[in-house]
Amino acid sequence: MNDDRPPYILAERSGDVLWLTLHRPTRLNAVSMAMRDELWAQLCLLRDDPSIRACVIHGSGERAFSAGADITEFGTAPSYIDSRRARLERDVWGVMAALDVPIIAAIQGFAFGAGMEMSLYCDLRVASEDATFALPEVKLGYIPSAGGTQLAAAYLPRGDAMRLTTSGEPIDAAEALRIGLVHAVVPRSHLIDTARGWAEAIASMDPAAVRATKRAVLDGAGLPLADGLALERRLAVRAAAERG
Repeated sequence: MNDDRPPYILAERSGDVLWLTLHRPTRLNAVSMAMRDELWAQLCLLRDDPSIRACVIHGSGERAFSAGADITEFGTAPSYIDSRRARLERDVWGVMAALDVPIIAAIQGFAFGAGMEMSLYCDLRVASEDATFALPEVKLGYIPSAGGTQLAAAYLPRGDAMRLTTSGEPIDAAEALRIGLVHAVVPRSHLIDTARGWAEAIASMDPAAVRATKRAVLDGAGLPLADGLALERRLAVRAAAERG
């Protein structure tokens, strides 16, 4: 039976934590245009809801977090212009990058292409022991174009970033932990509980302080030290004002 039908993003709130599940298990949670649009809508709701203090993204089924973009859709847009307009108007990656609320990726199985890139937009990543990661786009004749070249270079040692992006070869969870791609590797049976524990710990803290700290780290990256310290001071004042 083909159960590849919407909704492709399942949203569930647990206390102050939002859980978003990529839900195309028979297609290894490949990111179709329809899934991308649903994810964009859910991320916009997350952005606009100050009562949510943390978010977890994970994949349904046993085999994958996400195997990447749905290549069966390549070339099916009415025109290149229509496809580009859709991406600009519903910029999933831009919304993720701008979110103040911390996001945790709980990764099992395949995290390839856009699936790995999606995890890199998250702030914390926990992987099961069977997780594998790859940016295989070069093998298909194009480049990682959902931020992979920039995010891998920002978060990983340059040599490891270059290896992932130019070889297209996968790495296992142990290697991902060694190079800093993930923050923890756990047995599959502990994956969701670990992500839940991280999310609930973040949600228990002052949200203004947490969000300001995230912005200071992300927005300060690459700035001269004096500018970064000035940003930190501005955000500290703002967080204190929000606490009252």
